[in-house]
Amino acid sequence: MTASANLSVAHRATMPDPHITTFMQGWSLEATLPQETEVAALKMILPPGALVYLSAVPTRDPVAQLHAAVRVAAAGLVPVPHLAVRHFSSAGDLDAFLARMAEEAGVTRVLVIAGDRDPPAGAFRSALEAIDAGLLQRHGIGEIGIAGYPDGHSRIAPQELDRALMEKVEIATQLGLCVHIVTQFCFEPETIVGWISRLRDFGVELPVKIGLAGPTNIAALLRYARRCGVRASAQGLARQSGLARHMFAMSAPDGLVRVLADAHAGGRLGQVAPHFFSFGGVTATARWASAVAAGRFTLDAGGGFQVAPPTG
Repeated sequence: MTASANLSVAHRATMPDPHITTFMQGWSLEATLPQETEVAALKMILPPGALVYLSAVPTRDPVAQLHAAVRVAAAGLVPVPHLAVRHFSSAGDLDAFLARMAEEAGVTRVLVIAGDRDPPAGAFRSALEAIDAGLLQRHGIGEIGIAGYPDGHSRIAPQELDRALMEKVEIATQLGLCVHIVTQFCFEPETIVGWISRLRDFGVELPVKIGLAGPTNIAALLRYARRCGVRASAQGLARQSGLARHMFAMSAPDGLVRVLADAHAGGRLGQVAPHFFSFGGVTATARWASAVAAGRFTLDAGGGFQVAPPTG
């Protein structure tokens, strides 16, 4: 190979992959009750109008989630609170919560989930019941997210998951709500691609936000995987990160993003975008994802990429 050819190969290796930057457009972030300092940092990192999903914490008063939504909205970002319907003691409590979210934080979209509380605090047992109750539209909610589970659910059979998803899509559409799907995080790209492909085969062309764990260490990923019922082993995570002997080293989802970006470029996924769970910290996750979306990375021979450190 000539010197000029060597230079050409080196130049291509340092160029961002357009498939990755295209795939990253419209990415979103999930946070657990971000505090004022975190929201201030997000305001500096994210573009105005970026979506910040706000987890519902079973052990915390829903008012804490409301306050987080107010902070996010005041920063020029768009709060998308999780509406965990099993946490509400009555339809009246849910109605009052939605009224405050709309009035104080300008919320117009929510992610409707059942929630992990068992038994439920009130009459709502499933997301479908809350969607069908008519409360969302009453408070100006025009779009909802519903949950998808590429890796399955620890307590629900696959056939039941499929049935529930299709019912939620049908009812929400009949009620005039826009719908998108937000998936639980998963560590295997083949599982994600297969699940979305099957969804498309069913005729569901809704936008899908693909849940991915943002940069964090493997030990923390295992802990969250067990808590969330994701079927992931230490060996599987080690295959993704190449850090089998370094459980507390940082692991980023670059390999996953690269494979999914290629599948997206090949037309296999339809309308999708990454959705990052901020297990390693909300600001660190936002910085990493923003850098990737801006093309500040270089591909590596291991099938992933390295993100350039922030400047300034």
